[in-house]
Parts: sequence; structure tokens; C-alpha cells
Amino acid sequence: MEEFWLYFKLGLTHVLDANAYDHILYLTALVAAYTFSSWKRVFYLVSIFTIGHMLSLALAAYKLVQVDISIVEFLIPVSIIIAAVYNLISAKKNIESQKVNLLYFVTLFFGLVHGFGFSTYFKMISESADNMTLLLVEFALGIEVAQLIVVSVVLILGFIFQNIFNFAKRDWILVISSIIIGLSIPILRDNWLW
Repeated sequence: MEEFWLYFKLGLTHVLDANAYDHILYLTALVAAYTFSSWKRVFYLVSIFTIGHMLSLALAAYKLVQVDISIVEFLIPVSIIIAAVYNLISAKKNIESQKVNLLYFVTLFFGLVHGFGFSTYFKMISESADNMTLLLVEFALGIEVAQLIVVSVVLILGFIFQNIFNFAKRDWILVISSIIIGLSIPILRDNWLW
């Protein structure tokens, strides 16, 4: 049980680490346009993102796929910016009533990308593990709980700004997405491939 908490906590703190805020930025962009009334869709999006993580972590941990980390580090801020720009484009629309098939697919793809970003760290902590699958599940559970914490905070802030401070939903989406883009551009610049 002690080992479970160790790897669970590693997954939890890896997402919530202030120095690794790219993950928080993506999650914020992913759910900024939603409210608590859309909790099922938010849950599905976060879970699909986690499935992408787990899949890429497993592929990397079992050495089935090797990805150039510089490409992954470049794609992570690209994914954040794409999610935020999507919010800017669709801010006037009722995103909660839109079909989400493409959004789910893109979320899964970006989950794979972000998971490959974790893979180097995961390989380091899992080198001496007896049961890689169990370790992967423990680590992924920590990531999922951390993601749910981030998403809950974003939804609570959205509720506060929209209902207490009377921000229009569209304004909330535009402001938060613009901030996310502004914070992501330096990450993109630092990981530029060319």
C-alpha cells in the first residue's frame, strides 16, 4: 500500500508542479468553455485525455514506441495554443451543445502527446519496478486525480467570475484563453524545432 501512495503521489505532484504548468494550461483551455452543468462532457474529455496519457506512457515504458522528445516538447505548447484558439473561435457559440466527436479525437491525440512528455520522467521512476503495469496504473490514477483538481478549480473560477462578478460567459472564455495563449508562447519559443 505504501508503494501505491508513492507512485500515486508522484503522478499527482507531477501534474500539479508549478514548474510543469503546461499540463495545467492545457486542461484549463480544454474546459474553460464549460460549466458544472456539463460535468459529464468535462469528465469524458478529462478521461479521454487520461487514456491518451496512459496509452503513450505504456507504449514508452514497454519500449514499443520511441518518440523524439524534442518533437513532443514542441507539440505540447502547440496543443495548448490550439485548444485556446479553438475557444476563441467558438466563444460565441454554445459549445456545450456542439457535437464533440472531433473534439474527443483531438483530446485523445493531445493526451498521447502530453503522455509522451511524461514518459521520460516515468521511465526514470519505473526502472527498478517489479510490476510495470501496476506502477503505470498507480501513476495514472495520481495524474487523473490531479487533473480533476485542476478542472474543478477552473470550473469553480468560471462559476465565480460568471455568476458573482457577472462576467459574460463569452468574456470569461476570451480572457482565460488569451491568458493561456500568452503563457504558452514562451514555452513554444523555448521548444521551437527550427
